[in-house]
Amino acid sequence: MSEYLQGDRMIWLVVVLLFLVSMLAVYSSTGTLAYKMQVGNERYLMKQIAMACAGLLLMFVTHLIDYKYYSRIAQLLWVLSIPLLIYTMISGSRLNDASRWITLPIVGLTFQTSDLAKLALIMFLARQLSIKQDQITDFKEAFLPILLPIVLTALLIAPENLSTAMILFFTSVYVMFLGRIAMKHIMMLIGVAIVAFSFFVMLLFVLPDSAMSHVPRAQTWKHRIADFSQEVGGKKGHHTEEYQTEQAKIAIAKGGIFKLNPGGSDQKNFLPHPYSDFIYAIIIEEYGLVGGAFMVCLYLFFLYRCIRIVKAAPKAFGALLAVGLGTALVIQAMINMAVAVNLVPVTGVTLPLVSMGGSSVIFTSIAFGIILSVSRNVEQEEEVALA
Repeated sequence: MSEYLQGDRMIWLVVVLLFLVSMLAVYSSTGTLAYKMQVGNERYLMKQIAMACAGLLLMFVTHLIDYKYYSRIAQLLWVLSIPLLIYTMISGSRLNDASRWITLPIVGLTFQTSDLAKLALIMFLARQLSIKQDQITDFKEAFLPILLPIVLTALLIAPENLSTAMILFFTSVYVMFLGRIAMKHIMMLIGVAIVAFSFFVMLLFVLPDSAMSHVPRAQTWKHRIADFSQEVGGKKGHHTEEYQTEQAKIAIAKGGIFKLNPGGSDQKNFLPHPYSDFIYAIIIEEYGLVGGAFMVCLYLFFLYRCIRIVKAAPKAFGALLAVGLGTALVIQAMINMAVAVNLVPVTGVTLPLVSMGGSSVIFTSIAFGIILSVSRNVEQEEEVALA
């Protein structure tokens, strides 16, 4: 078995632990959903187990492929993701006032196109940075050709999923920094992004609601920012987002420092999405702050192992691929957990490999598999060097 299961063993361990936590948390947090749908909890548990098995299979297959092939695959995936994002905005399936999903014909399955776009863009970015290393500090030859795909992808994701677009944008900027893009160009980009975002937030609160009616989720963004600022200022909000954070705080308070009460959450009956967006709050309620700290450490340990791969990878593409995908997953996890403890406004991003989901589990598993592919290649080259 060891001859087939290659790559960083510690990353494999992190994957298994995350999936085990997912089984416990999803089974516990879907009680109210099961009651509403008049089915048993076991149905959602079995679905999550099936998704975990599919994810592990994809991870296994992708880690066996030489990571150098992903350079070509990245081109195809990124080009494919652009029309899919456009189609999603125009004709995608809507849920919670957001058009983020495409329903596949015949089979009726749905997947979130931004999950594909995130994976494709980071792979494509790693490819472009590695190719342009000889002109990496040139504005026209390197910076602009690398920046344009980032901006295009982020702008297509942002109208329906602003938080994902922001995570993807800043992850891409970090990868650009590691890829040796000139610091002056990166600082200029960050400055422009901060000014543009600040101006957009100002427009949300200055312009009347009717003027922003053509922006699909403008009111949702406005309410989330307003509720978060009211919470920080000690005031009460009046929207669903404020109710969610209030219930998450109660769940965290009930967990205390240490607890071992799997399935004993009360707030799963009050939180709107305890099995996805706020699953971290349920974990803390059932396992205490120690359980919550364990989750943080798992993701940070995974990032540490990705950095070790980067230091050992002989090629720029492999190093940037591993750190780009790893950073994107860890940032997403930290944002999800920060939302649960009310450090940032409600975003709607899932906890990688833990939240109940379909396409998110699949594409996250593929990302893990690609990282393991880079690790496997590094190990093989080290063995050849020692031989």
